[in-house]
Amino acid sequence: MGKGPGLYSDIGKKARDLLYKDYQSDQKFTITTYSPTGVAITSSGTKKGDLFLADVNTQIKHKNITTDIKVDTNSNLFSTITVDEPTPGLKTIFSFKVPDQRSGKIELQYLHEHVGISSSVGLTANPIVNLSGVIGSNGVSLGGDVAYDTKTGDFIKCNAGFGFSNADLIAAFTLNDKGNTVNASYYHIVNPITNTAVGAEVTHSLTTNENTITVGTQHTLDPLTTVKARVNNFGKASALIQHEWRPRSLLTISGEVDTKAIEKTAKVGLALALKP
Repeated sequence: MGKGPGLYSDIGKKARDLLYKDYQSDQKFTITTYSPTGVAITSSGTKKGDLFLADVNTQIKHKNITTDIKVDTNSNLFSTITVDEPTPGLKTIFSFKVPDQRSGKIELQYLHEHVGISSSVGLTANPIVNLSGVIGSNGVSLGGDVAYDTKTGDFIKCNAGFGFSNADLIAAFTLNDKGNTVNASYYHIVNPITNTAVGAEVTHSLTTNENTITVGTQHTLDPLTTVKARVNNFGKASALIQHEWRPRSLLTISGEVDTKAIEKTAKVGLALALKP
């Protein structure tokens, strides 16, 4: 665990990663190469049914400044400039998308041993202002996340969260969608040697009175191979196996089946990431 409470997005992140990270039903290929000057170029392609999406991302690092430039198949250009710690604990992020002239945004993140703050504002005449903050420590954290639309004068987001963690257990409780959705998550390390862990997430909608319950687990078969599985109360069961067949190069095969409709075709996803 890191020092301090982190950012608001870190509340419940361990359980979300266990339950949802790396699962997919598409075919994805990613390759990263490095130039002699240290420029990283990442090319990726994703096949979604009959649709093929691709993008090329170039990352340039100079001292504490990182510049990411990505171009996709729709000729959109995404640029992000990150200045890491111009002063201790502070990070500045500037991003924009071309040709969308209203996409410009600047974000400030500040991390302290007892406070984590993130704020962003759109670079438009009537921007959306977002502010999130967490107080506490690396064991207990309490925070909120709000967004205000200056054009309409409305709060478009108002969330609150509480997190607790110790050496082998992490729990989180959040109120989302302006208090209309209650979410509780749990992450427990069963065996740190084999990286065996279990996790669960319960989401209750106060509007529809509907519950969504997801439970999952992960286990490391060997230093290079990890397996994960999850199931929810709607009968959707998923599993994946991820193998590091060479240093920093991963092969991930995942599948999902609807146990309440076995006659439906199972979804199978494949992801290959190559790094020299």
